[in-house]
Amino acid sequence: MSDESSRPPGPVRVLLADDQPLVRTALRMVMAETTDLDVVGEAGTGEEAVRLTAELAPDVVVMDIRMPGLNGIEATERIAAGPATAHVVVLTTFDDDEYVYGALRAGAAGFLVKDMALEDILAAVRVVAAGDALIAPGVTRRLIKEFAGRPAAPSPPRRPLTTITDREREVLVLVGSGLSNAEIAERLFISVATAKTYLTRLLAKLDARDRVQLVIIAYEAGLVSAAR
Repeated sequence: MSDESSRPPGPVRVLLADDQPLVRTALRMVMAETTDLDVVGEAGTGEEAVRLTAELAPDVVVMDIRMPGLNGIEATERIAAGPATAHVVVLTTFDDDEYVYGALRAGAAGFLVKDMALEDILAAVRVVAAGDALIAPGVTRRLIKEFAGRPAAPSPPRRPLTTITDREREVLVLVGSGLSNAEIAERLFISVATAKTYLTRLLAKLDARDRVQLVIIAYEAGLVSAAR
């Protein structure tokens, strides 16, 4: 898993993709007041988001799910499958969006709820830019509950859980439950550095792109459930 040191120095380069100009304007204005976030482009459609990601090489793409033509899930999938190194964070509303799970499976590094405070959105962009995934405990539980029982879309075969140790399985359960590295370390009486090491091993052994995909693997393997 990458970290902040793997990025070039300077502000985080952000591409805003949303078909609502007011949303893009609000995000651009609040990011303009920071010294570490730089909006390098705006897209009003999924097709434009894919094109601008290739042209501008942003560090993070803040992607709305519902857009005309190519939607946010399809755009995310194309970006994740391409040569770009941008991390995609999708924008959603839990009350009417049934696409969050699909967005995560497509390769998104996490998702933001549109009614979040702007400062929380900025913090989330920084987290994702540093190479982590936005998978807050409360959001994780709601995600699992929202999509429990839904048939999963076909996904590439992964290495079986038999390749991981009992300790790594414990860590996977805690990741799937939405715990941070610090919380995992506290729960298992290990250091944060050791927790990160286990996470890195899980990513490699399970052929997972990031922490979000580990949550999906834990859920699909029955290690966590909506009751958690």
